[in-house]
Amino acid sequence: MAFPSDLDEDAPIFAIAMAAELANMHPQTLRQYDRMGLVTPQRTAGRVRRYSLRDVAQLREIAVLSNEGVSLEGIARVLELQREVLGLRRRVRALEAELADERLTRLGGRVFAAGERGDVVPLAHGRRMARRTEVVVWRPARVHEAESDVEADRPRTVRRRRPTAKKPASD
Repeated sequence: MAFPSDLDEDAPIFAIAMAAELANMHPQTLRQYDRMGLVTPQRTAGRVRRYSLRDVAQLREIAVLSNEGVSLEGIARVLELQREVLGLRRRVRALEAELADERLTRLGGRVFAAGERGDVVPLAHGRRMARRTEVVVWRPARVHEAESDVEADRPRTVRRRRPTAKKPASD
């Protein structure tokens, strides 16, 4: 049976007998699922269960899983994971909308830049990094140079010779 698309899926409109018929189940099964927390219908002021289109669809899904041999505990876990996925999808959509709004308000602005050592540096809106104009020459180390790098890293002491007075040459 196809549901009209203009109805609110969460509107509690079906009594337990109608919901059971739509889901092709016994009303006592719906009561058991309610006690277990698999499908929790809304209640009227007189505590009468009212099922929504979403509840009936979930009851049908439970029936399919049950017919495939999934236990009620497994069905409960599947439904819990489906609710979690639905919540995460809503959160992703909200974050995507927030990101789109942020991009619209910061047209052309930089959020970060690369620092002198390659690190990430945050920048204020409309600011740029100072340009560096030095020339850096890179020479790859050779194997024999790499072995002497340990010695090259040590500070070297350079000793200068003091000028000595020359002795007059004797003839």
